[in-house]
Amino acid sequence: MFVTIISCFVCQCLGFVLRINAMFFICYINCFSPGVFGDTDVMKSVSVLEGDSVTLNTDVKMQRDDQMLWMFGPQERRIAEIHRQNIYIDATNTIFEKRLQMDNETGSLTIRNIRTEHTGLYKLLILSNRGNSYKRSSVTVYAALPFPVITRDSSKCSSSSGSSSSSGSSGQNCSLLCSAVNVSHVTLSWYKGNSLLSSISVSDLSISLSLPLEVEYQDKNSYSCVLNNPISNQTQHNINITQLCQPCLDSPLIALISAAAGSLLIVVVIGIFCIYRKCRRPDQEGKCYWF
Repeated sequence: MFVTIISCFVCQCLGFVLRINAMFFICYINCFSPGVFGDTDVMKSVSVLEGDSVTLNTDVKMQRDDQMLWMFGPQERRIAEIHRQNIYIDATNTIFEKRLQMDNETGSLTIRNIRTEHTGLYKLLILSNRGNSYKRSSVTVYAALPFPVITRDSSKCSSSSGSSSSSGSSGQNCSLLCSAVNVSHVTLSWYKGNSLLSSISVSDLSISLSLPLEVEYQDKNSYSCVLNNPISNQTQHNINITQLCQPCLDSPLIALISAAAGSLLIVVVIGIFCIYRKCRRPDQEGKCYWF
């Protein structure tokens, strides 16, 4: 019984000593090894339009002996640095081409006339006698958007005409196409007034995008086509349905008109040839008679 009590007392004492040692170790690390627990991994997301300028702020004020390094990409290549108020910009990095500027008081990095190839991860490493830390910024650069182009899908003209006549509708169906070329990370949408009718999104690089819309000839509603990405948009307003959707001509009528035009052209060519031949043999007085 006595041995058991002594054993429990010894275990409690050892546990107390271990807890004291652990607390002392943590205090030592925090007080005498700054930077180990002071490291910060704050990710900031920045979206910017191609051609604009963007500033990646450090949110600190530099001291004389502080050192800041900016790195870019998965390989964390150094692109800019400041130490003791001396600024170094990597002139060998042809991607940025003199676009970088560093603030000598805060170490904030500015990228002027930014391009899509500047999309990526930027890492800031701060070294000081107060502790070391780092921050990360994820920059996404979006290309400038073109205006969407609206045309009539002529390949569906005959089928739309046939369906409307067979159904006995007073109007005629018309298929419109809203298109954009060389776009990426965008959404293309059709709107009727303020109501979304349909949309399609793409994340691939530099592709052509088209979205069809079936309307009725002489439709008086207001339609618009919108091309947008997360930070900008381009809208095609005031779509003239009557102008775009002229009634389709039946295929037999088109063939008849084409044949008649071809025959008339042949007759004209033969007539000109005969007149030319006749004028090459004038009468005795040197006159040329057309008939």
